[in-house]
Amino acid sequence: MKRILVVFLILLSSIGSALAQNEVAEKADTIKFPFSIKAYPFRGTYLDGGVHWEKFGGAYPAGLNLGFELPSTQQRPWQQYLGNATVGVGLSWLDFGHKMLGHSIALYPYILLNAIDTEYFQMRFKVAGGPAAVTEHWYTQADQNPDNYYEPTVNTIFGCTINAYLNAGINLNVPITRYLALGGEFGFFHMSNGRTCMPNIGVNAIYGSLGVTATFNSEVKKTPVTFPDLPYGWAVNITGAAGAQKAAIEDPNRFLISSLHAGAVYHVNNWYAFGLGLDVFYNGGITKNTGRNLYCGGYYDIDLNENGEIEKNEENVLCTTCGSERGVDYSFAQKTRAGLALNNEFKFGRVTAILDWGVYFYNPARNLYYDYHKDNHGTVVPKRPLAYKTPHGAGGEEAPHYFRLGAKCRVWDNLYVQTTMKCHLHIAEFIEFGLGYQIPFYKKGCRPEGKSKIFHYSKEWWKE
Repeated sequence: MKRILVVFLILLSSIGSALAQNEVAEKADTIKFPFSIKAYPFRGTYLDGGVHWEKFGGAYPAGLNLGFELPSTQQRPWQQYLGNATVGVGLSWLDFGHKMLGHSIALYPYILLNAIDTEYFQMRFKVAGGPAAVTEHWYTQADQNPDNYYEPTVNTIFGCTINAYLNAGINLNVPITRYLALGGEFGFFHMSNGRTCMPNIGVNAIYGSLGVTATFNSEVKKTPVTFPDLPYGWAVNITGAAGAQKAAIEDPNRFLISSLHAGAVYHVNNWYAFGLGLDVFYNGGITKNTGRNLYCGGYYDIDLNENGEIEKNEENVLCTTCGSERGVDYSFAQKTRAGLALNNEFKFGRVTAILDWGVYFYNPARNLYYDYHKDNHGTVVPKRPLAYKTPHGAGGEEAPHYFRLGAKCRVWDNLYVQTTMKCHLHIAEFIEFGLGYQIPFYKKGCRPEGKSKIFHYSKEWWKE
């Protein structure tokens, strides 16, 4: 924490010097556009628990958040639609609070949505996401023996260097002068690799921070441009995506995952749309995942006793196929799932955030997971109905529902690229990358004469 404060003081001194230079620049009439620089030291607490985190008792996350922001000049339609939102790029340095967890650095874009915006006080909602690198993970540890999986010398939180960083919070800002403001932030962040490697326990934490924001060229004012509403209502989305995942720590192989999505959404306003979609998923790693074997190649299956200690299951010692339960190979159909999802889209210009919740209506894998599961009466349940309660809660890998979180970016006309993470509540199943096409249909009375019913984007469509 002392190092963080030293760095913060140096940055504060630099900001003060820059503000002085900014006044000189103003007098020289060299001002082009407004921007802000912020520095927020933070400290937090972990929300995670269980046997994986017991070894890190007393640890807490702390670090420094830096930001470069571009306030809205009311020249872009999507910013006006969202109440003149601010966009920025953040850089976070994080100390996990334990030598076995090390440190992390994250780089990410973010957006600030105005909730309260007055001359003397601003409250904004922050959403951010991007890549993060950690200094310590499973493969940096000297001892990787399954017998010592839960020992303090083994890092089971991160499986590899590169992880995904997600952040959401509430940002507060109190202007002190024309150029300087005091601020604070309270929020949540998550960091994991989406099962691109194993293990993948990940980090969930809440944090609080205090800091300063310096604004440059604040006197730049542009005449607001009036933009029309989006001319389309209903839109059809078709997306294909694929990726790869690991299923076991000692298994070097990665397995193909893919999906196909088709759905229709209705744009309630200029920035939000909802609808229904059909999803078909293929996960080649189900063969491995369902065996509940973290290790491969002759290791025994791992079970925990009531004390959370590793217990060898002698019945499965010979199960060396690492997940092919008792040597059974699963078919293509058994590795395939289909579901119906409620689709939510939040538009930020070319970028659209995605949050879907779906329920499986075709899910053979439900009978592959925990085929030895016993109900509350101790009776073995060999098969499950489509609707069932999981033994590990709503976030279990074998849950009857799923979530999809990510973003898509329009690259040309109605063509977009997409990155999403599919998960069962808080447990990630995989990360996928895709290509899709949206077919928007003009609202009644909005279609220009001589054009088809399908809306096609141009660089400045609102001028047409």
